[in-house]
Amino acid sequence: MTKYIFVTGGVTSSLGKGIISASLAKLLQSRGYSVTIQKFDPYINIDPGTLNPYEHGECYVTEDGAETDLDLGHYERFLNTPTSKANNITTGRIYQNVINKEREGAFLGKTVQVVPHITDEIKRNIRILGEDGKYDIVITELGGTVGDIESLPYIEAVRQFRWEIGSGNSLVIHLTLIPFLAAAGELKTKPTQHSVKMLLEYGIQPDILVCRTEHHLTMDIRKKIALFCNVNINAVIESIDASTIYDVPLLMLKEQLDKTVLTKLKLPHKTDPELTNWKDFLGRLKNPTSEVKIGLVGKYVELPDAYKSIIESFIHAGAKNECKVKVQYIPSEELTPDNAIDKLQGLHGVLVAPGFGERGFEGKIEAIRYVRENNIPFFGICLGMQCAVVEYGRNVLGLKDASSTEMNPDTQSPVIAMMEEQKKVVNKGGTMRLGSYACDLKKGTRAFAIYGQQHITERHRHRYEFNNDYLKQYEAAGLIPSGFNPENNLVEIVELKNHPFFVGAQFHPELKSTVANPHPLFINFVAASMAYARKK
Repeated sequence: MTKYIFVTGGVTSSLGKGIISASLAKLLQSRGYSVTIQKFDPYINIDPGTLNPYEHGECYVTEDGAETDLDLGHYERFLNTPTSKANNITTGRIYQNVINKEREGAFLGKTVQVVPHITDEIKRNIRILGEDGKYDIVITELGGTVGDIESLPYIEAVRQFRWEIGSGNSLVIHLTLIPFLAAAGELKTKPTQHSVKMLLEYGIQPDILVCRTEHHLTMDIRKKIALFCNVNINAVIESIDASTIYDVPLLMLKEQLDKTVLTKLKLPHKTDPELTNWKDFLGRLKNPTSEVKIGLVGKYVELPDAYKSIIESFIHAGAKNECKVKVQYIPSEELTPDNAIDKLQGLHGVLVAPGFGERGFEGKIEAIRYVRENNIPFFGICLGMQCAVVEYGRNVLGLKDASSTEMNPDTQSPVIAMMEEQKKVVNKGGTMRLGSYACDLKKGTRAFAIYGQQHITERHRHRYEFNNDYLKQYEAAGLIPSGFNPENNLVEIVELKNHPFFVGAQFHPELKSTVANPHPLFINFVAASMAYARKK
């Protein structure tokens, strides 16, 4: 029977439930268990696809085309296994499903209520991943904090679910804060006590407390927490601030979180955790032999979480190259022809980031012109690739009006245009070209050499494409389309010959980079930036 672990949070948000969930899953996976993680988000949006990145960080896209919370990126990066639509559920989706059933008459005229109808739908979604027999353990992270109005139906559903599946088949890990009061010079347990008390009011006794702290917990503090919160002393787990999120699995191993979980779930300890590759990755990450400065040109740079997967991909690729990648954030709307040299000087590579809308578009084009003309390694992702096409059209092909119809619907040279099937779309949510699509690489190109194979698949999230009416013109002028979708001949990759590194990808390679498998495009881009740095 599949076992279930629920991770709740108290006191404050952003304590790192996603990282703790991913770290625990990694430890259980390293002991031979098959594990997956799902995230329940309490907001009423159907998915984060229509949210501004400033609201919620990046929108992470799964293989099957679900627009999901950025925590799913952590799950995939730690576990090296893909997630799906079933791994991220929102209140919006729960209510939408229940209302659709009500319209169909599925409730036989009964009054539809939070209990049992909404809680039943939450429980159905908790079970989905456990019912296909693929997983020994399903970890469910509940977004928000205990006491939020939005979280109440989820807490109630967990209470019912645990009662139904019986003791020993589930457990609750409550992540909480132990603040340090500088004036008093001591750690305070009261916020944790109140948080657990609130959970108890809702009928849930946590089995394990993971305590976020800036200072080590003394034995006295652990005893006090255990006494007031009804947990064993070995179930009070210290989660101290770490220099990198990739340290957390080893910190949790030291605190024996995995052993405590297995004991409470009545599961055998199987083997000792096999973490050789993980430790090897950490060793290279912490002991780089060189350093590069890479500029990230984007419109949401004030919130680094908007580019979470790109930043993590640089960490993976940097470790692979034994190189520390220092990312310098450059707001694209501040770039002009006059200041591009000042803003981009001293960089060893420039990545132009994805995004939507007109703001910062011209700044991205200016950055690309500068790096193309000065032979600085360039990597463009999604809109970054489209900007490279526009820039080349304007400054090399002489198409002065070249643009994307997203930014200028009336352009005379629509080198980037909306896909035909997108023109009829009215609803914005979940209607883009989303998820995994095939791409065939041309032999003899840089892209083919980087991947080392002809047929690849990559994840997409966009409405606009390279306009194939201009294909021959671009090829003749030296910007080579080196990757195509085999079904509809859409351009997936463009590259420039006779340049240290100039690659634009219509897809999002950052979504497939993991600790175990850093993405080849990022590895090669970092390597090209290192070569450029050595020349300087």
